[in-house]
Amino acid sequence: MSPPTPSSPSVLEEAVAKLCRDVLAALIEADGGRMFLVSVTSEDIHIHLAGTCAGCPGSTQTGARIVAPVLETAAPKAKVRVTTGWLIPDGARPMPSIPR
Repeated sequence: MSPPTPSSPSVLEEAVAKLCRDVLAALIEADGGRMFLVSVTSEDIHIHLAGTCAGCPGSTQTGARIVAPVLETAAPKAKVRVTTGWLIPDGARPMPSIPR
């Protein structure tokens, strides 16, 4: 069995999760939101925002101008989907920020 390569799903998923925890979660939490990692493939990254982000008109800009550009550094060819709402998708993993 060969070691994981940067494009393998587990390595990519861990890179995306690390960006979520280390960079994005604190920004989302600062405004009362909660971030969840729903799924990661080389073609698609699905992030769900809950808490105060649910129903907030600014969540569209948060996804387009903050979340997507950061995650595209880990997976430049992936489409980043950001959904919002009070109901958390099945299997979504919470991405709390790392305490500093």
